Amino acid sequence: MRRDPEPLGGIHPLLAGRFSPSRFDPAAGVDDDSLGLLLEAARWAPSAGNSQPWGFFASRPGEPDHSRVVRHLAPSSARWARDAGLLVVTLAHRHVDDTPLLYSEFADYDLGQAVAHLTLQAQAMGLAARQFRAFDLEGLTEELRPNPGWAIVSMIALGQAAEDPAKDRDRRSVSDLLSAPWSPPDTP
Repeated sequence: MRRDPEPLGGIHPLLAGRFSPSRFDPAAGVDDDSLGLLLEAARWAPSAGNSQPWGFFASRPGEPDHSRVVRHLAPSSARWARDAGLLVVTLAHRHVDDTPLLYSEFADYDLGQAVAHLTLQAQAMGLAARQFRAFDLEGLTEELRPNPGWAIVSMIALGQAAEDPAKDRDRRSVSDLLSAPWSPPDTP
């Protein structure tokens, strides 16, 4: 991986300043108005055929549903996610009820769009977001019992970061993004 130390000057500051904290301030909560704005941002994400195949389960420390989520965190994520002011479980509407018929073949992609919108809204509000998959998927699914056709995909911890971004952040170069996935053309 080649390090691009600084993003190009034209990238939006919200994008350039985004990072995934490894520590959250446990004293900083996320209030109802902030939660509403985060979900409103996700609501306006684009989706294939305007299917909007995403759902969220939000919980905050001190609320009854928070312990239902926290108990399924892997030890690696529990160290920092417990202190976040908000934990959000993300879901994709993949199938029609409990049939193999696809509700949307782009459900996971579209969910990613909604999460990106939510993440940038959080950044604009001075909140940090860390997306992760270090949890017991089977246990959390059994705990929350999503409706048929819906699948838990990931989680997001949101709140006040209790640290600054690292000085050096590794990112693939732009040229690598353009070249890495392609095989060389066949020669005649």
